[in-house]
Amino acid sequence: MQRKAFKMYLLPGHSVEYKKRHEEIWPELVELLHQVGIQNYSIFLDENTRTLYGYLEAPELAALDSLPAQAIMKRWWAYMADIMETNADNSPVSIDLTPVFYLA
Repeated sequence: MQRKAFKMYLLPGHSVEYKKRHEEIWPELVELLHQVGIQNYSIFLDENTRTLYGYLEAPELAALDSLPAQAIMKRWWAYMADIMETNADNSPVSIDLTPVFYLA
């Protein structure tokens, strides 16, 4: 299993809405994430900096490269764009984190 961690940024005043939207995540988006092999996906929020930290596992991280082309992914990004820092295509500004320690 390969692991990936990254950070994104929430706009001020939107932590409750961000959590709400993820509690109501679309079943078709969950299905897509499972189709590319994503497991153990978590997002944590640092309330002081509004930094979101994501962590996921997948058999092959390269399979995630297909996600930006998927219509449901584009719809989700557009849905989330009003509460997050985003790129021109509505994808979240996301910065990969470098692994430095792992305890199995």
